[in-house]
Amino acid sequence: MAIPESQKIRLVRIAHVWYKHQDIEKAKAFAVDFGFFETAQVGKTTFFRGYGTEPFVLALEESDKNEFGGAAFVVESEEDLIRASKILPPECRATEVHEMKDVPGGGKRVTFYDPVDSFPFHLVYGQTQVPMEDPGFPKLKFNYPVEKNREVNTFQRFKKRPAPIHKLGHFGMCVTNFAKCFEFYSSFFNFFPSELVHNEEGRDITVFFRLDRGDELVDHHIFFFFEGPKSHVHHSSFETHDFDAQVLGHDWLRSKGWTNCWGVGRHIMGSQIFDYWFDPAGFIMEHYVDGDLLDMREPTHRTKASPDNLHVWGPDVPPTFLS
Repeated sequence: MAIPESQKIRLVRIAHVWYKHQDIEKAKAFAVDFGFFETAQVGKTTFFRGYGTEPFVLALEESDKNEFGGAAFVVESEEDLIRASKILPPECRATEVHEMKDVPGGGKRVTFYDPVDSFPFHLVYGQTQVPMEDPGFPKLKFNYPVEKNREVNTFQRFKKRPAPIHKLGHFGMCVTNFAKCFEFYSSFFNFFPSELVHNEEGRDITVFFRLDRGDELVDHHIFFFFEGPKSHVHHSSFETHDFDAQVLGHDWLRSKGWTNCWGVGRHIMGSQIFDYWFDPAGFIMEHYVDGDLLDMREPTHRTKASPDNLHVWGPDVPPTFLS
């Protein structure tokens, strides 16, 4: 399946995720409490942005079925879209390049379907970015035991509120054939494994992919998948400002009666501080802060699967997270 490096579809960043909900009003209420800002409603779809420059990072579509509608990645050029529409395998059912009508930011898109489990995957180009918002974070100075940075007679004060979302950081899937998925995504796209996790027999069963952008700094992972008996979306992860914003958001969600999945804790692979919540349909959404940045000087790391590999500190891993 390997294709020449020059023919790979070049991804730049992750842009947004799409979810379908039966109870759209409850899903929208969760989104606001999670820290998204509603930016448009078109037909049955409501679009939410963060305070970053993407025109939207989450789309919630009213539907008769709760369903994951796929993640979208920005590509380098319209030529990448055209190439994707032509070279992806037939089982991907790639669409022609088409205009993204009635969608904030506009642009063009190709949608294809995972060749193993048929979940949707979107490629976009030419969306108009929006100005970054100022969410009004306090400028903090921290006092340590022997290093005092905050001026005398000044205070740390915070407003109780949701944790404002900056951007979509990554998403993850459970797939039914790890080897075939790994071959496909590493062959046709500039995904590079930051981490590979293997089972007792030494067979790789999980990958954390970053983007190969050469010397450019990129997030430790932007897409991950692991092998399981039934394909489903595992979670989508959104960056907020810092640990205080994250824990304030945790308390806000708790006070509103939403259900925590796992957190707060700190991961090993990627280093980020995590906090996972269930939305009204049972989809997992993550707040994270303080993730690692890598470039292509950093090689792939390979470790054995173990719950101890998932976090440095925090609550025990719940069974609901590993399903």
